[in-house]
Amino acid sequence: MAVLLIGTLDTKGAEYAYVRDLVTAAGQEVVLLDAGVMGDPAQPGAGVTGDPGAGVTGDPGAGDPALVADVPAQVVAEAGGASLARLRSDGDRGAALRVMADGAARLARDLWERGRLSGVLALGGSGGSSIAAAAMAALPVGVPKLLVSTMASGDVSPYVGQSDVTLMYSVVDVAGVNAISRPILGNAAAAIAAMAAACDARRREAPRDDRPLVAATMFGVTTPAVTAARARLEELGYEVVVFHATGSGGRAMEALIRDGYFAGVLDLTTTELADELVGGVLSAGPDRLSAAGAAGVPQVVSLGAVDMVNFGPMDTVPERFARRRLLVHNPTVTLMRTTAEECAAIGRQIGAKLAAATGPVALFVPRGGVSAVDVEGGPFHDPAAAAACFDAVTEAVAGTGVQVVDSDDDINQPRFAVAAADRLHELIQKSG
Repeated sequence: MAVLLIGTLDTKGAEYAYVRDLVTAAGQEVVLLDAGVMGDPAQPGAGVTGDPGAGVTGDPGAGDPALVADVPAQVVAEAGGASLARLRSDGDRGAALRVMADGAARLARDLWERGRLSGVLALGGSGGSSIAAAAMAALPVGVPKLLVSTMASGDVSPYVGQSDVTLMYSVVDVAGVNAISRPILGNAAAAIAAMAAACDARRREAPRDDRPLVAATMFGVTTPAVTAARARLEELGYEVVVFHATGSGGRAMEALIRDGYFAGVLDLTTTELADELVGGVLSAGPDRLSAAGAAGVPQVVSLGAVDMVNFGPMDTVPERFARRRLLVHNPTVTLMRTTAEECAAIGRQIGAKLAAATGPVALFVPRGGVSAVDVEGGPFHDPAAAAACFDAVTEAVAGTGVQVVDSDDDINQPRFAVAAADRLHELIQKSG
């Protein structure tokens, strides 16, 4: 088992030699992958100042010979579908980064599948971070992934995506080992060594829980429903994994469904589709509510929180929505009530996705309200808008194999949630 270091060694040889020696000194084997394109690995001694640190094997500052990668750049390029010579001659940095990212991802996944990988560490700017992030995204959840990046203090969604990447801001550029970068790189090396040791130990242990997994979606305004449903599913022998329907949560769930983690899906909270349709800030993208259907995974779906679209603080709501019904959920979240037209469109979209599913599906319709604020007397109670959604979704699945459970309850009634959990159990049992 080894820690994979992914780096552009043509520009960051000194930094990678430094962390390689620290990780090795901490008791971990290292595999060094060179994702650099434009030149050969740099001299490790270049740019190192002062004492590299007690306990480091070797002396990265002593003018060692050129750093030798365990996985050379040519191998990475070929794994990405191109030759290194061609990438250099073309001089297209963007294309080269894509090839090296693809290659690094394939090689990292291969190391993991062969039981050789216990963690990944990378250091870099925007280019190196993009390569490393692609490789990390190719690995399963739970594999230690640490990215020290100059980009870790801004919008990190392009680097994190749906993976469990740990980000560390480099503070200074990754350009030499100096008084500022030395402790940061040292912390990174210590962190990945400890995480890798824990990963090794987990893999040696017998599985602690062999209960089938069920995915569930939850929002603040559907929490009572999911809490009750989760309790019921746990009684029935399942382990329930809850995803917060904030865009990234939905994307993460869809990715894990595609990876085959779940025996069933309790998708009570489909609100992210409202944000995708109307232009809110919590969209999970157009593929939301697609993975389970494509994979044939049993699913029970409802219409949780489709009465709302999400924005940030009130002053961030787009001007075109200024006259809409708005509700300050908290200082950082403003909710906007969906209109009857929008609700009908959301219903049609959900219905079309369910009708296309290859596995068993049940649709639970909560006519008493789709969220905690959509009940009678609530700030988003709008019978016309609700009816538009219910009519559209039931019409879209009419004549298909989708089971429809029509209820007068609101979504947060315990009996509604328990009934949904029981139906999912039935679907899983029949499909097994």
